Amino acid sequence: MFPRKAAPEIISDDIGSKERGTELTLTLLSVVIPARNEERCIISTVKHLHVELQLHRIPHEIIVVDDASVDATSAKLDAIRSEMPELVVVKNPGPHGFGRAVARGIDRMKGDAVVIMMADESDDCRDVVRYWTLLQQGYECVFGSRFLRGGGTIDYPRLKLMINRLANFFVKALFAFKLNDTTNAFKAYRKSVIDGCQPLISPHFNITVELPLKAITRGYSWISVPITWRNRRAGKSKLSLKEMGSRYLFICLYVLLEKWLSRGDYRRNQTFTA
Repeated sequence: MFPRKAAPEIISDDIGSKERGTELTLTLLSVVIPARNEERCIISTVKHLHVELQLHRIPHEIIVVDDASVDATSAKLDAIRSEMPELVVVKNPGPHGFGRAVARGIDRMKGDAVVIMMADESDDCRDVVRYWTLLQQGYECVFGSRFLRGGGTIDYPRLKLMINRLANFFVKALFAFKLNDTTNAFKAYRKSVIDGCQPLISPHFNITVELPLKAITRGYSWISVPITWRNRRAGKSKLSLKEMGSRYLFICLYVLLEKWLSRGDYRRNQTFTA
């Protein structure tokens, strides 16, 4: 189980209080889980999530996108589909990559809100319930942060932690917002936000930066809440910091140019006038 800490810290944007409650009530939650060679943990991830959502009577579908696994991931998912009608297994024929798998899962979603979740049980299923509750209150995005008071990390490799904090400080300073864990994949969005952030161009883990930066830049309301993250206990991480550095930077500069030069053409409810 994940530990809980007292006195959680919450931050949100300046427009959230004005726009919360203006959207329709949500009816179905889609959880998109990209998976590649996750035979040792994918079943426990899916089952624990399903039980937690059932316990809180949240209508849901769990979309697992098998991104070219060469182990038993696909076979294990197929084996439990008959006992879990909420499970949707999508095979990504290619091209491959974490971002492409997320995009394929989003294309298949039927819900009016989505949570992007890791396959390795690093994310706490109870936080998915919290995300859903906040979305129902009218927020358009919910961003989990491991570095707000009340959140935390378990067994985070020291070098990766240092690089993470430097990268997130850079993004925070570049965009001048309060969000302090932009690179964390575990976030929730209303479908209207996903539609408003198209097209998604990140093929790899940089989609975890593209989505929140576009959502904030384009004027959607958001809230950030503390979460607890635990390093995977089985399998191997697919994230290579050496390969991702330039890709993260590209997406940051791409969205920053939109913010500086587009004159708000892509912002929500914005109509261009000559």
